[in-house]
Amino acid sequence: MIACDNRGMQIFSGNANLPLAREIVAHLGTELGKAKVSRFPDGEIQVKIDDNVRGLDVFVIQPTCHPVHDHLMELLVMIDALHRASAGRITAVIPYYSYARQDRKTRPREPITAKLIANLLVKAGAVRILTMDLHAGQIQGFFDIPVDHLEAAPILADYFKTKDLSKVVVVSPDVGGTARARNFAGYLDKPIAIIDKYRSSETSVEIMHIVGNVKDRTAIIVDDMIDTAGSIVKGSQALMEAGAKEVFVCATHPIFANPARERLEKQWQERLFQEIVVTNTIPVPPEKQLPCIKVLSVSKLFAEAIKRIHFNQSISALFR
Repeated sequence: MIACDNRGMQIFSGNANLPLAREIVAHLGTELGKAKVSRFPDGEIQVKIDDNVRGLDVFVIQPTCHPVHDHLMELLVMIDALHRASAGRITAVIPYYSYARQDRKTRPREPITAKLIANLLVKAGAVRILTMDLHAGQIQGFFDIPVDHLEAAPILADYFKTKDLSKVVVVSPDVGGTARARNFAGYLDKPIAIIDKYRSSETSVEIMHIVGNVKDRTAIIVDDMIDTAGSIVKGSQALMEAGAKEVFVCATHPIFANPARERLEKQWQERLFQEIVVTNTIPVPPEKQLPCIKVLSVSKLFAEAIKRIHFNQSISALFR
C-alpha cells in the first residue's frame, strides 16, 4: 500500500476498467466513490454521484477502450456531473486515450479527432489529464490544461530483466516508434533495430527493410498498442527471416480488435514469437486471452501518480 492521506480526495470510476480502478484505490488505502452509471431505456447514459464532492480533489478513472463511444461518453458525463457538483479539481485518469491515431491531417478534409477529444474533456470540466503512453507524444500539446504522461516502459522492462535473456535487441515496429524503442532499450541497456514499413491500407502493412543487426539475437518488439496485430505478425515474420533467434512482443495497450486473436494464436502455435507482454490499461476479456499473453499491472504506478498530483509533487521523479 502507498502511504497517502486521503482527506480531501475522492476517486471515481466508470465501467470501462473497474478491476484496474479497484487495484489503484487498494494501493492508496481507500475505496471508490459512490457513483451509479446506468442507461436510460433509449441507451442514453445516466450518471448519479452519491458522494458529496464539493471542494474535493476528484479523480475519474476511465480508459476510452471498446466500446469506445460508450466509455468516452461515460467519462464526459461523469466529469460534467462532478463539475456541476462543485468538485474542487477534476483530473481525468485515462490509461488508454482513444482517437489518438488521428492526430494530424494526412489527406484533405480529414478530422483531427485527438484534438477534438481533448476539447471535449476540457469543456466538460476536466482541469488535468493523467494518461499513459499516448500514440503520439505531441497530443499533450492539444490540451490547454496540464497533462501528466506516464510510461509503461519501466514496468515492461523490469519483467524482461527477470527472464535473463541473452543477446537482446529492442525493435521498433516502425520509424515513428523509434523514440519509444530507444527509451525502452535504455532501461535494458541494449541496442535497437527499426522495421521500415508502409501501410498499403488502413489494416494492411508491408515490410520494406530492417535497420540494425538482429541475426542470432533475441528480438523484443516494442509498441504502444496491439490493435489488429497486422504489424506485429508481419514484423515478427521479417525478424525471423532476417535471422533472429526468437521474438518477444510487448505493448502497453492490448486493444486486440478482430482479427487480432486469430492472428496471434496462429503465429504463436507456429512459434513465430515466444510471448506477448501487455499491461492492464485495457481489460483483456476471456475470449481474447491466450496462453502466450502476459498481463502486467500498472495500478501501482497510477496510484503513486494520483498521490503525487494530490500533494502537488513531481511526476517526472517517478522515471528518474
